[in-house]
Amino acid sequence: MMKTLQNQTLLYDEDCPLCQVYTTGFIKAKMLDENGRKSYCQLSENEQSFVDIKRASNEIALIDNQNKTVLYGIDSLLKVIGFSFPLIEKIGNLKPVKFFLKKLYSFISYNRKVIIPSTINKDVKLQCVPDFNYKYRFLFIGFASIITSIVLYYYAALLPVLPQAGSTREILIALGQLLFQSLFMLKSDKKTILNYAGNLMTVSLMGSLLLLPMLALQTVVNVPENITLAWFAITAFIMFIEHFRRVKILQLPTYLCFTWVAYRFIILLLILNY
Repeated sequence: MMKTLQNQTLLYDEDCPLCQVYTTGFIKAKMLDENGRKSYCQLSENEQSFVDIKRASNEIALIDNQNKTVLYGIDSLLKVIGFSFPLIEKIGNLKPVKFFLKKLYSFISYNRKVIIPSTINKDVKLQCVPDFNYKYRFLFIGFASIITSIVLYYYAALLPVLPQAGSTREILIALGQLLFQSLFMLKSDKKTILNYAGNLMTVSLMGSLLLLPMLALQTVVNVPENITLAWFAITAFIMFIEHFRRVKILQLPTYLCFTWVAYRFIILLLILNY
């Protein structure tokens, strides 16, 4: 039976499904007591006097309700997990391991609003919105571009109608998409463009993940070309719907959805004719 960490409260972003899942999981697993989590926007004035609210929007905070002290990010998660599993905490606190965990945590945290966007409620004073970090945004865009390019390279091999090319083509297509869409946002500021770019690459990454089951199936049986084409078309439709949803959330012009489609048709024509 797991040991319960008493009188500790994790502050979580209620608009982040991942945050909700793992904080709820800690309570259900009895790693935290029933009052072991609290929405960031429900911080009391007393708690705000000793909690670094800016840092807590970037790194999940663990409040010690008795001593009025706070741990942030990986330190808070290691304390919760380590109370039940001391070995995990010891390993997590090793310098190289902790360095990696901190970087991974920052990568996810600073990009969580482009991974899973949410509408900002202007009526709520405290908003759990991470700071805009250029480094981690560009890293995310680069990561998503590489994964998407690799998956599309292998999926293109299943479609004889498409001329075969190196992986460089897929990377150029992914980066070209960002440049093409940015041309229609020249009146927007850099942060708005990069927020959109992050969402755009999340949609591409989601699409590549949807193609993986077909790639896996192809290693077992020979899937007919019409089925792989149909799967690709269904994936593209799902991506369009998701892109449209995100454009609405970001309150950006709807025409971005149609330029997004236009770019794909332009690229398809170029691939088929050159």
